[in-house]
Amino acid sequence: MKWWQRNRQPTAAEAEQVSLEELARRLEEISVAAQRPAVPTVRKTRLWLHLTLFVVTFSTVTINGALLEGVDLLQNPGGVWAGLPFAVALMSILTIHELGHYFTARYHRVPASLPYFLPAPPFFIGTFGAFIRMEAIPHSRAALFDVGAAGPWAGFVAAVVAFVIGLYHSRVEPVPTDGMGLELGDSLLTKALVYWIHGPVPEGHALYFSPVAFAGWVGFFVTVLNLLPMGQLDGGHVTYAFLGRRHAVWARIAWGGVMICALLFWPGWYFWAIFPLVLGFDHPPTRTDWIPLRGWRRAGFIMTCLLFLALFVPKPLAPMYPSEPTHRQDVPVERQREQMRELGLQEA
Repeated sequence: MKWWQRNRQPTAAEAEQVSLEELARRLEEISVAAQRPAVPTVRKTRLWLHLTLFVVTFSTVTINGALLEGVDLLQNPGGVWAGLPFAVALMSILTIHELGHYFTARYHRVPASLPYFLPAPPFFIGTFGAFIRMEAIPHSRAALFDVGAAGPWAGFVAAVVAFVIGLYHSRVEPVPTDGMGLELGDSLLTKALVYWIHGPVPEGHALYFSPVAFAGWVGFFVTVLNLLPMGQLDGGHVTYAFLGRRHAVWARIAWGGVMICALLFWPGWYFWAIFPLVLGFDHPPTRTDWIPLRGWRRAGFIMTCLLFLALFVPKPLAPMYPSEPTHRQDVPVERQREQMRELGLQEA
């Protein structure tokens, strides 16, 4: 080969072809390296802490279950065991929910902790829930979707089992004319399950949940709260996996919906409206953010949205007041006379 052939400059077309091939090769290398799961970091598991939190939380939930059963623990401390059915059911739901996250994270080689359970005062169900700690963001939107959706779906299945079993031990009774109670809101799913097992509830009657059915209802409500598409809640993971950076817009739309529910239905939604203001609306990106969800995961996102709609309750809690007598003969005589005097009438 002649010297001028070895050292001649490439033409513009040749240079463009080489640069495109080099760019494609480098992008492929980057993509392969980015999709390779990170090696989990070695962190010493403080098993004693997880077990302690679990035992303390189980104890506070058991006490709450006993109080719900009307046990006076000051007079009868041994009656605390009456709260075991509620505690076993609710703690099982929370544990299965968190283990769904944990095992899916381990499958995708995302370093994650065992569940941390949060005890609460016994008069507040006995727990603030549970969570796992991930040491890194999943490497892809597909892995992020799997980790985010696994918990709610696993907890949902456990809650359905508890709710159905509990419904068979629940009872339909007349609404008392004295005293007050707490009415639990119905979602589309709970209405369907109640109708399937008990049929239509007669007028003037109410379905009184057994402790296990109440634990299932709490499990449904926890699933809804986790599926709110804001920040790094489970719903935030799932929505970001599907929408990418557009998740930020939908997070703020969801926040507006929570505010409307707080204004119109239940003041407790204000807490969940403050939550993203403190911890943030946005979700951090994955390392392969440009690769969208494909295949069955896109259908899985739609199913998860339908799950949220089936379980959502705008007004979860409401006071239940005594029922008023509906017939004139049911009203005490003295009350009839008082009403007549208020109207300026006299008895015949």
